[in-house]
Amino acid sequence: MLNLRKYGDPPYSVAVIHGGPGAGGEMAPVARELSTICGVLEPIQTASTLDGQVDELKTVLEEHGDIPVTLIGFSWGAWLSYIVTAKYPELVSKLILVGSGGFESKYGDLTRENRLNRLSDEERAEFTSLIQTLVDPDSVDRDVSLARLGALVEKTDVYDPMPSDPGKSDLVGGSGDIFQSVWTDAENLRKCGELLTLANDIKCPVVAIHGDYDPHPADGVKDPLSSRLKDFRFTLLRNCGHTPWLETQARDGFYEILKNQVTTS
Repeated sequence: MLNLRKYGDPPYSVAVIHGGPGAGGEMAPVARELSTICGVLEPIQTASTLDGQVDELKTVLEEHGDIPVTLIGFSWGAWLSYIVTAKYPELVSKLILVGSGGFESKYGDLTRENRLNRLSDEERAEFTSLIQTLVDPDSVDRDVSLARLGALVEKTDVYDPMPSDPGKSDLVGGSGDIFQSVWTDAENLRKCGELLTLANDIKCPVVAIHGDYDPHPADGVKDPLSSRLKDFRFTLLRNCGHTPWLETQARDGFYEILKNQVTTS
C-alpha cells in the first residue's frame, strides 16, 4: 500500500494526517490546497496498532519532513498527531487539530448520541450494529462494515456539503481491521485519562479548528485542552460539519485560517 504522498516542492514543512482510523487519502484536497504555499506530506497510516501508527508517523516525519513540521491532524488523525507531538516534541513546531474527537470519555458518548439523533430509526439500528461489528475482534468482513458506516456518517456529519466530494478519487480503501485494533487502543487511552494527560508534554502552539455542526462536541476539545496547554487557540466555524474542506459555507474560511496558521509562527 502506498504510505506517503508528497505535494509541492521541498522542503516539506507541513504534514496532514487522515482520520478513521483506516481512512487513508481523505486529506488529499487539503494537501493540494496547502501545496500552493509550501511542501506538504500526506502519510497514509498502515500500522494496525496505536503504537505502530505513532512509530510509523514519527519515521515519516524524520525521513521526509523539514523538522520541526507543522502537523495538521483530522478527526482520529488529530489524536494521533497530538500523541506524536507529546511523545516527540522536537518533531513538531505547531499542532493543528481539525474536527478532533473529545479528550474525555463523556464526549464520546455525546458524539454517538448526536449522530444517532440525525438518523432515522432504521438507520440508528444499523449504525449501532455496524459499530458492534467493527469493535468485535471476532468479526469478519469489517471492511464492508466500515464502508457502510462511512456512508451513514456522511449523512450525520455534514451541514451544507459541496455538490461533489473533491477527494473521492484519492481515497485508499478503508481498513476495518485497522479501525478495530487502533480505535480500541485509543479509546482505552481516553478512558484511563492518559490521553488528556499527554497535553502536559506538549510545548508547541496548538490550534483547534472545529465546526459548530460537528457531532463531536466542540467543548470536548476546547475545555480540556485550554486548561492544560499554555499556548492554545480554538476557532469555531459556523455552518460547518465534521469535514470543513467539504462544506460549502465553511470551506473558504477554513482554508484562510489554515494557510494563515501554516505561514505564521
